[in-house]
Formats: sequence, structure tokens, C-alpha cells
Amino acid sequence: MKEISVIGLGFIGLPLSLSFAMNEAKVYGVDVNKELVSEINQGHTHHKESFNNLTIQTILNDQIRNERFSALTSILDLPESVDTYIITVGIPVKDGQLVTGPIESVALDLSKRLKKGDTVILRSTVIPGFTNEFFKPLLELSGLKAGEDFHLAYASERIAEGKAFKEFVDMPLVIGGVTRKDAEKAREALTIVTKADTHIASAIEVVEMSKVIENAQRDVNIAMVQQYATMARHMGIDPKELIQVANTHTRVNLLTPGPGVGGYCLPNAFHYLVPKAKELGILNELSISQEARQYNDGIPDKIVKIVENKLQELGKDLAGSKIAVFGLAMKDFSNDDRISPPVYITEILTKKAGETRAYDPAVPTVYPFKDDSAYEAVKNADALLVLCEQEEMSSLDYKKIRELMKSDAFVLDTKHFFKKVCMDDINIYYF
Repeated sequence: MKEISVIGLGFIGLPLSLSFAMNEAKVYGVDVNKELVSEINQGHTHHKESFNNLTIQTILNDQIRNERFSALTSILDLPESVDTYIITVGIPVKDGQLVTGPIESVALDLSKRLKKGDTVILRSTVIPGFTNEFFKPLLELSGLKAGEDFHLAYASERIAEGKAFKEFVDMPLVIGGVTRKDAEKAREALTIVTKADTHIASAIEVVEMSKVIENAQRDVNIAMVQQYATMARHMGIDPKELIQVANTHTRVNLLTPGPGVGGYCLPNAFHYLVPKAKELGILNELSISQEARQYNDGIPDKIVKIVENKLQELGKDLAGSKIAVFGLAMKDFSNDDRISPPVYITEILTKKAGETRAYDPAVPTVYPFKDDSAYEAVKNADALLVLCEQEEMSSLDYKKIRELMKSDAFVLDTKHFFKKVCMDDINIYYF
């Protein structure tokens, strides 16, 4: 039985670990978060993934029971029999700066236990050049040489949260290795799970950069449609219909506007390109990506301004109003609130409005403005903002919600959710 360690048990690492376990590998997951590891070993997770009609919780408990998966808090505690390491630990971005400390710690710990013949596969999104220039030298503190004594490869992770299990199987795989043999060893390990086409690139840097620009192009696409949506709104055109019509063209793929761009991938993409572009002296060549990122960063403020303007039309001011928010996750049907525009919008409103209350049954994070009850959140509200959709929201009693809100309240719906569930049933100003 193949023995693998997946390092990092977040939104990528846990479903990836379980994907290997479901394919008869023995998997040891590692994460420095002791509370998370304890919860996982007890069969608990907040993730909203499923596969073949099984929830991730069911899959997790099955693999623990079958002794194909367990979680640890330290790489140094892994058994010697592990010969393949897959790293999903990310590089966070703080104030535009990359925080490499966590992944540096992973490399240093691995350097203390690497042995000849081992395979290390980096799957995190990184700065182009990172694997060879930063990660490899740290691993070689072991005294072993990448490409000779152990195998080192980079294989970009391309899955979308909510579709992880399926996309680990079906998403084409691209790999770069220090040597061709290193890439082949990585492919051998990863195709235990992946059944789609695989492509070995000429260099690790090709795969590193392709991963970043795959995300950056979507960031640019969304900034563009946000601008089109604003123009459509001023013209009295439904932005959603506009984009649906444009997308009937077979070579057009406009993405969906909303309250902003969130999650760990898209908002960080430009920042992964910056260090190498600066080093090469060509940062100005990334001006389109930079402007798109700045525009998308500004969407939460624009949403708040729309609310403020509508309140003024009604003879109210934001400072004296109660605002209710539905949805705190970074996208629909997710519990991921990392770099979440709905959270940023709610935080801005908390500072500016008289009162702000939010409801999101999927997000486990405790916020001072969060209510467990949607009805409590909307009580006496002057406005309701729909910022992301969750499954539980469809079954709410919207006539009751309307009755609980003020008589002149309005709904700002960034997700076109109300048109699906209740606009024929309630009388409220809606846009």
C-alpha cells in the first residue's frame, strides 16, 4: 500500500488526503493547527464537499474507520515508511506582501527527515521560480540533492471548492520537475487519484506561472463584468441577463459580477506575480492585472455607497439605520470566509451604520455581528443585503422576513437570489 503524507489540511489538503485514501493509499495528513487535527481525527469537518452522494464527513469517517487516513500535527512524527510528500500549505498575502514563513517551516521540517528515493510534490500557489529558487535549497539542507537523491516536482492545484473530489479526478494535471524523472515520479503518485490527461512541462517555472495566470485572468474578467454591470444598472438593464446574452457567443465567457472577488486564489494571484516582475524590472507590463485587482478590491466600498445613497433617497442616513446581511462566505454554497468581500462589506457597515447584523448558517467563524437566526438579523432592518447564497436560505419564510423589516425597507441583491425564491410573494423595493 502506497504511504503518502499530505501537508496542510485545509480546503484543498483534506479532500485531497481523502481522495488518496479512497484509492487504497495509506494517508497521513499533517497540520500545525492542533484543534483542527483533533476535530478531523474525531471525524468532524466544516467543509461542504461531497462525492458520489457521500458528504465529506461520511468519507472522512469511513477512511478513519478503515485505517487509511489519520492526522498529525508534525511532519517529524510521520513514520519512516512514508515516501511521498504532497504540500498544500499556502502562501498568505498580507497588505500586498507574501508571507512565506509557514511554507518555509514545512521545507525545514522535511529537510530533517528526507531520505533517498523520496518524492516531494509542491501544490501550493507560489511566486514563479519559487520551487527552484527558495523551496529546493531548504530541502537540500538535508544533505540530499534534488533530482539525484530525491525527487522534487511542482503540480498546480486547480480545483474549485465545492467540487474538490470530482475535480481531483477529472481536472487535467500539469507537472514540472527538477528533472524529467522527478516529474514522472510525481505523475505516478498523483494519478492514483487523477484520471484526466496529464502534461509534463519543460520546466517547473512554466507550471508555477500558468497556475498564477489561470487565476489572474479570472480576476481581470470579473473586474470587466463588474464595470459592465454598473453601466447596465444605470441603463435599467438586468446585468445577469446581459451577461447571459453575451455568453451565447461561443467564444465569449464572461464571469458573474457580485459583491467582489474573494477566496484564497483569485485575489492573491496578482501579488504572486509582483516579486518576480519587480526582479525582472517589468512590473509596468502587468498594469492590466494591477488595475483589475485594485478595481475588485474597491467593490465592497461601492456596495456600501449604493446602500448609503438609497437610504438618503428615503430620507435616512446610514448612521441611524439597521442593515441586515445574508451571506458571509466568499462565494455561494461555501463555508470559506477567507478574503471574503461579504465579510469586508459587513465590517464596513458595522463601522458606519447604526446597527449591522449578519446571517450565514454555513460559515463557522464567530463574528460579533453574526446571528444564528435570519429572522433576528432582519428585525427592524432598514435594508437587507444578499451577498452570497446558502442552501438553508431558500427555505426561509420571506413573508415573515418582510413583516419583520421596516415598512420602507429595501433589498440590495448582489446574487439575484430573491428573484428565485420570493419576489412574487412580497412587496419590497428591490434592486
